[in-house]
Amino acid sequence: MIRIEHLSKKFGDLVVLKDINTEIKRGEIVSIIGPSGTGKSTLLRCLNLLDYPSGGSIYIDGVNILDKKADVAKIRQKMNMVFQSFNLFSHLSVMENLTIAPIRLRGMSKEAARTKALELLRLVGLAEKAENYPEELSGGQQQRVAIARCLAMEPEIILFDEPTSALDPTMVREVLSVIRRLAREGITMAIVTHEMDFARDVSNRVLYMDEGLIFEEGTPDEIFENPQKDKTRAFINRTLSFTWRILSPDYDLYAMNAEIEAFCEKQILPKKTRYNLLLLIEELLQIYAPYLGKMILDMTIAYSEKSRRLDLICESTGEKANPLDSHGLTDDLGFTIIKNLTESIDYQWHNGKNRLEFQVKNLSHEE
Repeated sequence: MIRIEHLSKKFGDLVVLKDINTEIKRGEIVSIIGPSGTGKSTLLRCLNLLDYPSGGSIYIDGVNILDKKADVAKIRQKMNMVFQSFNLFSHLSVMENLTIAPIRLRGMSKEAARTKALELLRLVGLAEKAENYPEELSGGQQQRVAIARCLAMEPEIILFDEPTSALDPTMVREVLSVIRRLAREGITMAIVTHEMDFARDVSNRVLYMDEGLIFEEGTPDEIFENPQKDKTRAFINRTLSFTWRILSPDYDLYAMNAEIEAFCEKQILPKKTRYNLLLLIEELLQIYAPYLGKMILDMTIAYSEKSRRLDLICESTGEKANPLDSHGLTDDLGFTIIKNLTESIDYQWHNGKNRLEFQVKNLSHEE
């Protein structure tokens, strides 16, 4: 249904999309997730030519809509878009919002357009609001009207640009319920959303976007249960991180500890957890001390808001070797302290670096 090849988009010197390649099959529901500012909405706007791409190709049913010979107006009739800000005509009633485009653009009679509009309003649960004006509706009701207005043009493809982001939490469910119902109708949909549970529930496939690229794509189970890329994993788990790089034995210990304290306070971590983390780092620095200046050591603190898990990750350059295995350290008092402060310890040789990952204890327990 949709094939995207080497799509790019720039706004002046700002590169928003870089070499996007993907396909959306007929009847497929694809959710697009990722951090803010990574090009998700721009991708949808490029598909609908609201933003004209800087390069690449977009094929709709085999027709490249960026070809100068393409009948864009005809192709656009197959595709419609629901925006996060509703975009209803405030001076028109709900019924007039739904009938104006079918009458003017598709040549429908007023009677046929009203009959179709009432069917769609019943579909979204708002038939009784047909003669109301948008300002008389709640945000959730306005968004459902916007979805009905989109359906009035009988599109084969619907693009949803964060359809619930402008809504109060109490109104989100009613809009998502309508989209779930549409999903059962077999309409091809691309949905930019920050509702992870919804994306997991409704999608056939999920695209994770970051830095203007599709970093990873797969089924909901693949993306949410077993993501392959670090960035995807961090986003799914809502992981916040802080990294301190040590290049020499004369590193600024006080500045590092202050940064760590600030990070922990920002995440509202218990004092006991902060103390354990700093003690763990102190013991590890004793182990790494003989090698500082001969290697690069990155110490990363990663906190998952979703699982409330706190990890300390130590990555060091040099030959493949687990620092905890050196010189009989496993029998050392320092190693005993490290074990008592952690739930688990994992060593890997990762991207040419020695990587030690520690899960810190007592995260979920206040003093």
